[in-house]
Amino acid sequence: MLATAVLAALAVSCGTTPEPDRPASGANAPDGAGATPSPDDAYAPSTGEKVRDAFATLQATLNDSCVKDCDYFLGRVNKELQELDRAMKDDPKGPGHFPEPIQKMTELNNTLGGDASFENLKKHQKQLIATRDFINTWMQDHPDDYR
Repeated sequence: MLATAVLAALAVSCGTTPEPDRPASGANAPDGAGATPSPDDAYAPSTGEKVRDAFATLQATLNDSCVKDCDYFLGRVNKELQELDRAMKDDPKGPGHFPEPIQKMTELNNTLGGDASFENLKKHQKQLIATRDFINTWMQDHPDDYR
């Protein structure tokens, strides 16, 4: 009897837990979470990652390309951009401290429309890589933000 109750409780809790990549939604979600998320919010939940750490992992993609595994490469660039975007928005200095990178990410996310599939990333590969390169250059001009 006790085992049945425990299994039932686990089944209910597992069935209502949002996926890690997606914001919570539905009737039991916190206020505002049931609304359709903006493309910016659809990718990377707040991780508490510092800007310098997120920037370092983005920089690690600079010497990679689609030559070996394009699906992995584009997905990784997108993931690293999304995490840096979230870190900038969550930074104690405030999102206003990073206006140009956040604007570029908003433009990219509007283009991607919440679709991080390989097909969509490949279709928008030029903008994805241009956004990465722009943010890398911008951050290089703002060393106090990543050292």
